[in-house]
Amino acid sequence: MEAITKIAIFKKKQVRKTIYQNEWWFSVVDVVAALTDSDRPSAYWTAMKARVQDESNIQLSTICRQLKLESSDGKMYETDCADTEGILRIIQSIPSPKAEPFKRWLAKVGYERVQEIENPELATKRTRLLYKLKGYPDSWIEKRMRGIAIREELTDEWKKRGAQERRDYEILTAEISKATFGVTPDDYKKLKGLERENLRDHMDDFELIFTMLGERSTTEIRRQEESKGVPKLKSDANRGGRIAGVARKELEKELGRSVVSGENFLSKAKKLKQ
Repeated sequence: MEAITKIAIFKKKQVRKTIYQNEWWFSVVDVVAALTDSDRPSAYWTAMKARVQDESNIQLSTICRQLKLESSDGKMYETDCADTEGILRIIQSIPSPKAEPFKRWLAKVGYERVQEIENPELATKRTRLLYKLKGYPDSWIEKRMRGIAIREELTDEWKKRGAQERRDYEILTAEISKATFGVTPDDYKKLKGLERENLRDHMDDFELIFTMLGERSTTEIRRQEESKGVPKLKSDANRGGRIAGVARKELEKELGRSVVSGENFLSKAKKLKQ
């Protein structure tokens, strides 16, 4: 399984999580690291599984599922993950004073997910608040949120027309990016000095606008032609991206500079603090 990796924070420790079967699933290794402060959480988890099996003949691995999560190197790796119930069972075997606070934190995170399913607007509000707390200006947040909606609309169309999540989406997204900006998302991240960060969270206004134009154009082209299959969707993605690419080049002529920027939010935030 491959899914989008999200980051939750417990006591300043990052815990990766992802949606699987409409529930949050958490990285077991990250949970172990958060509760034990071990500098080798993977080894701790391996030893813990063996200890629990010896003591009670229970295999903790049976309550886990291997899901692909993004690692610190930006790549996706299969990782032991467990849902809320599974994580609660696992932390019972971890002798840590942080266990009770973690249980309360876990319950809160799980409850927020239930709320978001019942009222998707809450997820949007939380995303806006998160960007606000990180220091992004309101004008940028509005563009970012609009871009998220346009992206979701596009991926919904791709899914209806036979594209597979993650694998095909990456190919199609790269096609739009190359036609719009002249670089793939991976190359764009390198240009901005990013690793595991979300590229779009580090785009300026113009970069977000042209990203939206390329993706919205691709969606409309797909609808007009009722495209099916990845080869045709890839062609549509190139055409949609070229529309944005032409507009970008015209703007660059007027501005006398490139829209494609090596700046990122991290460097901007640092400058503001200085």
